[in-house]
Amino acid sequence: QVQLVESGGGLVQAGGSLRLSCAASGRTFSNYAMGWFRQAPGKEREFIAAISWSGGTTYYADSVKGRFTISRDNAKNTVYLQMNTLKPEDTAVYYCAGDKYLLELKYGNSWSIEYWGQGTQVTVSS
Repeated sequence: QVQLVESGGGLVQAGGSLRLSCAASGRTFSNYAMGWFRQAPGKEREFIAAISWSGGTTYYADSVKGRFTISRDNAKNTVYLQMNTLKPEDTAVYYCAGDKYLLELKYGNSWSIEYWGQGTQVTVSS
């Protein structure tokens, strides 16, 4: 089992920045690819970003490319999502996820990805 706990969400004005963190415990964190997803009210959960176990490969959704950066620190068992130039449409609950397979995070479904955090709210005001 891997437990994931997100933090860093909050209220920010449009154009501002936030950094989300996801702390992992349990099985060996460095064996897992990690990702971030978000779900806005009335919408399906969507893929945002993913990073390989080594940090050498990353994927981003087109909607956040150039504004968000995913990174990880395996020594701290933590994955991060740096969010810059935030827009009101970025408002959502953000979830951290982990899976042995990087492409499962990019293309998989909520039910097929191994581990999920409980989510953290990000609200961007206009």
